[in-house]
Amino acid sequence: MDIKNQKIISVGEMLWDMLPTGPKPGGAPMNVALQLNNIGLDVQFASRIGNDEQGLKLKCFLEESGMNTDLIQLDTDLPTSEVLVHLDDKNNAKYEICEPVAWDHLEYPEQLSTKVKESGIVIFGTLGSRNKKAKQTILNVLDSDCLKIIDVNLRPPFDQKEDVELLLGKADIAKLNDEELIQISGWYGKTSKNEEDLISWFSEQYQCSMVCVTKGAKGAVLFTNNQFFKHLGYKVAAVDAVGAGDAFLAGFLSALLQNKSPEEALNFGSATGAFVASKEGATPKYDMSEVLRIMNQS
Repeated sequence: MDIKNQKIISVGEMLWDMLPTGPKPGGAPMNVALQLNNIGLDVQFASRIGNDEQGLKLKCFLEESGMNTDLIQLDTDLPTSEVLVHLDDKNNAKYEICEPVAWDHLEYPEQLSTKVKESGIVIFGTLGSRNKKAKQTILNVLDSDCLKIIDVNLRPPFDQKEDVELLLGKADIAKLNDEELIQISGWYGKTSKNEEDLISWFSEQYQCSMVCVTKGAKGAVLFTNNQFFKHLGYKVAAVDAVGAGDAFLAGFLSALLQNKSPEEALNFGSATGAFVASKEGATPKYDMSEVLRIMNQS
């Protein structure tokens, strides 16, 4: 990857996932940043919380996890975000996302602008831009010479083609799941049952040099340099799938930044995702030894 440095900024939503068993910290950009920080990379996270008990608890959670919180903004009017998480019989999650909330009004102060200029990588998602204010801030962040990595999160009703494609057009690398690939390709009438055809089309359509498609328990596919790499997934006893894709992205990116091969990056990303899937919530305490154990079990 052609990057000016390995300093990373992740930008977007932070929230409480309201699971059947109780609240857990979450939000895809926060989850990715937290896992990257756990792995040992230089990462900062930009978001916005309410001036309320839930927001202060969330900020405290990040600080206790070793994250820098200098770019976490405080909103005096809007509340900290909560998302209702519904699990099906296979522990896959569906989300009910309340609005308006603090991260919808993420601002672009000089402090954030300076950090973006100092960074070599920006990670962002599609959900974080659902509000006009936050969308403009994220577009400002993306107006840089950083390597731009998009984590697609199509959450109805915040999954409209025009909004999603605006962000996809800014990305160098894309991570999405197999259902999102089908939805996006369907916008253009692509009905092929061949997964590789859809992925190569996606890469060309949005000019992404690297595309990762996660498939839950069935593994993941990577397309880069006109080559496909596949991983069948690691078998774990899944507790819930919340945050597994975010963990995959963090593990995958960390391996790439260590100059690992595409196969090795896919393997490590898959193991990191499987580790989180085996725990409750999106942000379990990171355990590298357990991730390595998952990799060595097959």
